[in-house]
Amino acid sequence: MPIRPLTTEEVAARFRTSPATVRYWRHIGIGPDGVRVGRRVLYDESECDRWFESKIAAALRNN
Repeated sequence: MPIRPLTTEEVAARFRTSPATVRYWRHIGIGPDGVRVGRRVLYDESECDRWFESKIAAALRNN
C-alpha cells in the first residue's frame, strides 16, 4: 500500500480542527505520529485513521 502523506493542514481539515491544534497534539504527544521532512511535518494517512479509530474505541469503552 503506498504511503499518502498529509500536511498539518490536511490533518486538521480531516479532524475538523485547526492546524494549531494538530501542532499542539504533536507537541504534547497525543496526536497521530508525524515525520519531520525539512521544515514540514507530514502524517501518514493510514496512521491518522488508526489514531482516530483508537480514540473512538477508547471513548466507547469509557461509556
